[in-house]
Amino acid sequence: MDGTIIRRTTGTAGLVATLLMLVELPLYFVYAGPPPDWNILTRSMFGLIGNVLLVAFMIGLPHLLNERGPAYAWIGSISAAAGLMWLTVTSVATCLEVGATIAAPDPIDPTIAVTGTYILYGSLSKLLIALFLIAFGCAIAGTALLPRWTMWTAFGLAAIHLIFVPSMFCGNDPANFYAANGWGTTASTGGLTILWLLAVSITLLRTPRRRTS
Repeated sequence: MDGTIIRRTTGTAGLVATLLMLVELPLYFVYAGPPPDWNILTRSMFGLIGNVLLVAFMIGLPHLLNERGPAYAWIGSISAAAGLMWLTVTSVATCLEVGATIAAPDPIDPTIAVTGTYILYGSLSKLLIALFLIAFGCAIAGTALLPRWTMWTAFGLAAIHLIFVPSMFCGNDPANFYAANGWGTTASTGGLTILWLLAVSITLLRTPRRRTS
């Protein structure tokens, strides 16, 4: 497939996915107390569709890097593999959270099932997305596939995610900024990641393809 088509497909998939996720994010803050089922299902649907579209984004990156030379294929593979693992973990966590919140039968305590998701979309997700961002930044440094700001912001965002890895030791209170499921660990870092992916997707669509020498 032509590199220009891959670039446009990758950028478009990332753009649509992040727009869906930007719709999902505010739904977490609509209700001060426990949200109704429609809210949980709607935001989860947007998030899952966005995750599926991001699969095309993750797979497209190594193909674009390979155009710059086979030496960059391995770093592209690391980036794609970490990104796909991150999407898998967050999708599984979303499904577990929805099932435990809405359909957990008594006498099973739904908090038992939900608690298992905290490490999935908390510490484990932080490690995986940090690996993706670091590999992405290294690839940009070597290939100039995208502007340099995408490299530096990838490294900076990776550092932010790594800071939240120990949050698994800080309890399960969503009101606590640094808790395993706190608003800093989940919503804040998640929002920054979505905005970064949105900016990178737009840049992919706007940056003309450079010919390899």
